[in-house]
Amino acid sequence: MDKTTLDALLNRRVWLVTGKGGVGRTAISAAAALFAARRHKRVLLTEIGDPAERLSPLARVFGRDLLPEGEPAPIAEGVLGVQLLALTGQENYLNSVMPSKMLARAVLASEALRRLAAAGPSLRELGIFHQLLTLLRQTRCDGTLTHELIIADMPATGHTLSLTALPERLLKLFRSGPIHDNLVEGQSYLNDPDKAAAIIATLPETLPVSECMELCEGLRTTNVPLGAVFVNRVPLDPFSPEERQALAPILDAYPHLPGATRFRRHPQSLAELDRLKRHLGEVPLVALPEIADDKPDSAPFEAERALVESLSRHLDNAFAA
Repeated sequence: MDKTTLDALLNRRVWLVTGKGGVGRTAISAAAALFAARRHKRVLLTEIGDPAERLSPLARVFGRDLLPEGEPAPIAEGVLGVQLLALTGQENYLNSVMPSKMLARAVLASEALRRLAAAGPSLRELGIFHQLLTLLRQTRCDGTLTHELIIADMPATGHTLSLTALPERLLKLFRSGPIHDNLVEGQSYLNDPDKAAAIIATLPETLPVSECMELCEGLRTTNVPLGAVFVNRVPLDPFSPEERQALAPILDAYPHLPGATRFRRHPQSLAELDRLKRHLGEVPLVALPEIADDKPDSAPFEAERALVESLSRHLDNAFAA
C-alpha cells in the first residue's frame, strides 16, 4: 500500500474491524491500534462488550480481564480503551434527551425497562450505536478531537451487518425526533468514505476467502465503505524453487507422505490471494505473514502481546512508503 492510500485510511475517524471467527480479527484490531498510535494518532480501541463476560481476548492482550467501562482509559502507550455497552449507550442517550440525569437513572433503574432494552436486538444495537456516536463527538478543551481514530473490534459477520444496517432500518420507523437525528448523524460517519472504513480480516484459505467476499457484498448493501482487507497467517514458502521441482513428482506419486500438506499449502494460499485480489479490485489487500511462537513456554498474556507487537511491526512494513 502506498503512502497516499495509507494516509487516507489513517485519516478516517472509525475503523470497523470485522470478519468470521478464528481469523485473528482481535489480534489485528490490537495491532492496528498500536500501529496507528506510533503514527501519532490519538487512538481509542473498543469492542462490543457483554455484561455477562468476565474475560475479553482483546483486553487480555493488554494484561486486563476486560476493557474499561464507561469512560475510556489508557491501555497502552498512545492507546485508550473502552467497552461499547448497550446499557452505557442507552444511558447516554437518555441523559441527552431528559431534563436531568437523575430522571434518566430512574428510568434505567426500572427492571421491566432494563429487560426490554436487553431483549430487543435493535434496542441493544441502538445503545451501542449511540455510545459510538458519543465517542466520535467528543472534543478536547482546545476544540480538537479527543479520539482521532476509533478502532472497533466488531463481533462476527452477522452482528456487524446488523449494526451497520441499523440506521437505514430504523430510519423507516423514526421519521423525526432525537433518535432520527442521531441515526442520521451516525450515518454521516459510517457511510462516508472519508470518515469510516470497514477492515475485513481473513485467512488465505478457500472458505474464509469466500466468506470475506460475501461480507464485502454485505457491507456494500449497508453502504459502509470497505477500507482494506487484511489477510492473516499467510505462510512463507519453506521450499526453494529447486526443491519444489524435485519434490513435486515424488509427492504426486505419494500424496500422503509427511510434509505433503505443507508443500501444497503455500501455492494454495497464493491461489486464494489471487482470487481475493480479483474480487476486491482497487480495495487494498494487506498480507500478514504467519508468525511462529518463538516462546512456547511464556504466559498466555505475554505470547498474545508478542504476537500483536509482531503483527503491528509487519503493518509498518506493509504500509511503508
